[in-house]
Amino acid sequence: MSETNSISGNKGLQIEEKLIFELGNPGCIGVDLPEPGPVDLDRMGGVRKREPFGLPDLSEPQVVRHYTRLSQKNYGIDTGFYPLGSCTMKHNPRLSEKVARLPGLADLHPFQPQKTVQGALEVIDGLAHWLKELTGMPAVAMSPAAGAHGEWCGLMAIRSAHEDKGEGHRRRVLVPESAHGTNPASAAMCGYTVDPIPAKDNGRVDLDALKAKLGPDVACLMLTNPNTCGLFESEIIEIAKAIHGAGAYFYCDGANFNAIVGRVKVADLGIDCMHINLHKTFSTPHGGGGPGAGPTVLSDALADYAPVPYVVHGKNGLELVEGPREGAKPFGRVKGYHGQFGVFVRALAYILSMGSDGLRQASSDAVLNANYLQARLSDVLSASFEGPCMHEALFDDRFLKDSGVTTLDFAKALIDEGYHPMTMYFPLVVHGALLMEPTETESKDTLDQFIAVVRGLAAKAKAGAAEEFKSAPRNTPRRRLDETLAARTPVLRWKAGSNQ
Repeated sequence: MSETNSISGNKGLQIEEKLIFELGNPGCIGVDLPEPGPVDLDRMGGVRKREPFGLPDLSEPQVVRHYTRLSQKNYGIDTGFYPLGSCTMKHNPRLSEKVARLPGLADLHPFQPQKTVQGALEVIDGLAHWLKELTGMPAVAMSPAAGAHGEWCGLMAIRSAHEDKGEGHRRRVLVPESAHGTNPASAAMCGYTVDPIPAKDNGRVDLDALKAKLGPDVACLMLTNPNTCGLFESEIIEIAKAIHGAGAYFYCDGANFNAIVGRVKVADLGIDCMHINLHKTFSTPHGGGGPGAGPTVLSDALADYAPVPYVVHGKNGLELVEGPREGAKPFGRVKGYHGQFGVFVRALAYILSMGSDGLRQASSDAVLNANYLQARLSDVLSASFEGPCMHEALFDDRFLKDSGVTTLDFAKALIDEGYHPMTMYFPLVVHGALLMEPTETESKDTLDQFIAVVRGLAAKAKAGAAEEFKSAPRNTPRRRLDETLAARTPVLRWKAGSNQ
């Protein structure tokens, strides 16, 4: 608990909030229902409640105030600058939210006859067209629900293609150490063996090490570009040639697509498939785990294996194909219904409001902002790699050497300054990493304020204020928690009198 001298435990308008179980009082109920009369039919099959459920009895004002107070303790992009690296936490235009709530879009049912949802099918088809245009790819699977789901979808298409050619023995997937952590997990989910590829001193894939690991059992390479070090893989054309020369496919993780939209088409880089995080690049609120969408674009070599469903132009308008059609060999379904439709609406609204020139400008500004952070902080922090970056600036903990302050301490001190910390300890190829992604929606004034705070904290750490950092955060409703213990031994059930 935070230090406070108040009698109540509150700090001004920051109310000390108990667990909702601790707020309840027996008999304090927010609704007034009549006692049930005698019922001849036993609808519970003879099962009767033997003990209390353990749910709290609360009045309506108690419930409303409790959850309102909790919402005020949360930090989000609408609260302030959110420099979380590798996540693209940018402002989400309210126009997109308004469009997603329009009648006829927000109140559709997935079981409606197709002739009654032609507008919805047009949204899916229109967004698919834009994604293919922006990537240069001929096909796209719209149904994956999020980024990792899109990875799995792409890998399943690759697996199906290999098996169709009689090369099901290809069971090894090459994954660079600078790739997103979900890449090896997705490969394992598909039954592949993961083989890591090291990075060079400049933070990019070691091409020689990659070539040395190629063989007749390699199914594909999973590369993130720009990678998690915030760098563009400058040898990507040579990488693609090497992969294809070995009879394998080239998968690209598109989580960082926001850095290159409108600047380069991934098809020109020799990529066979790539998922696109609509919630990141095309602006849907996605803090707290959702919502998301991960459409996966496919090259000519993989297009026939795209999963169902997909939209086609038929004799009677747009049609949703639910099964194989002539010439196609879909590997199956990846999701119930038709994909994350609400995210589709937001993404298409964003794309249409920006236009191709606006999308190009946005990616340019995202890269500019990241390089501005790097340039203004490199003299007090330790930049991990020389030269300009792409969409995110990566620093390591060398600037904290002999100070007694760790990356975690530094991040916790940022919370006291009113900022959500940057990504810590990721990517793993850099020791004590601090990864910052400002995105294109932050102004120079906002970045200058953040830079001033980071520079001030760096000076304080080097001046010997380690104890102050170790005790941070001090101004939050709760002090520093043991996140490792909480993750390993979570308390998932509250018991009266247990203080849990």
